Amino acid sequence: MVRNCGYNLPALTRPLVSVIIPCYNEQETIALLLKAIYHQTYPIQQIEVIIADGMSTDNTRQVIELFTAEHPDLTVQVIENPERIIPKALNRAIDHAHGAIILRLDAHSLPNKDYIQRCVAALENRLGDNVGGMWEIEAGDNTWIARSIAVAAAHPLGVGDARYRVGGQAQYVDTVPFGAFRKTLFERLGRFNENLLTNEDYEFNTRIRLNGGKIWFDPAIRTKYFARKNLKELAKQYWRYGYWKAKMVRMYPKTLRWRQLLPPLFVLSLLSAMLLAPFFSLVRIGLVFEIGLYILVLLLIGIGQALARREFYLVIGLPISMAIMHLVWGMAFLWSMITSNGK
Repeated sequence: MVRNCGYNLPALTRPLVSVIIPCYNEQETIALLLKAIYHQTYPIQQIEVIIADGMSTDNTRQVIELFTAEHPDLTVQVIENPERIIPKALNRAIDHAHGAIILRLDAHSLPNKDYIQRCVAALENRLGDNVGGMWEIEAGDNTWIARSIAVAAAHPLGVGDARYRVGGQAQYVDTVPFGAFRKTLFERLGRFNENLLTNEDYEFNTRIRLNGGKIWFDPAIRTKYFARKNLKELAKQYWRYGYWKAKMVRMYPKTLRWRQLLPPLFVLSLLSAMLLAPFFSLVRIGLVFEIGLYILVLLLIGIGQALARREFYLVIGLPISMAIMHLVWGMAFLWSMITSNGK
């Protein structure tokens, strides 16, 4: 079947796109992603999928095998990533890629039908060396706390002013999620940094910009992204984010943004006040005021979102989710800075 790829040129004249996917225990979402790739408007003959699996212990492999048996016209290759390190997975997938264009997706994402088509068009129009777009954050589970986490993950107070989360006009930015690149870019700048277990994408985007390249954000390039299911998973995610962001900042100090300083400074102020509070009454008053003001702000945001969405569990769920994101990220950032020993 020849699909409408949105171009007048024959399908086989389009560049081959290698979709690379790091994966570990994604039995619930990997088939959804593969179906989304299968139904892309870009010609299926010009798509290959390379999944770098971290030796999944659930039914991920079986789900992939079933999909490939039912859809033999889509090329899907599974390679192993025994270390379960994301940049290693990405680099191994690039090594196996035959495409002129490398397009990264995550196993818990769902790209719109025209995702690949729009990415390729942006690269061919030389809008950027890396192009990407918007995340549409979806709940990872049908529970009140999972839905609260999804709302927090798309709110500016929860995640800052990153365009791919909060939206905006097409423009040049510091980073985009996932990304689409010409393979020659990796040959010129090197691969993803395998010493960073997280933030490897931002580090690569930093190298692009330092070498005169550009990162293009287009809100029309859209993908659904499933947020964490529960508070434990959220805390683990934001500990990882904060810890490895500090490593990234040590490598590229100028990449630190003021908004990223707020969580560690907030945590530091709380810890300092708690240590001094037993000895100074003014510190005790300041600590109570700071905590009270923080809780009040979170509650007001929760109430506002609850009223706007008519989902009243957000009054509680949103403040809890945001507090975990801020405090865990801040603590992890500080811990990473303290334990790095200047490295």
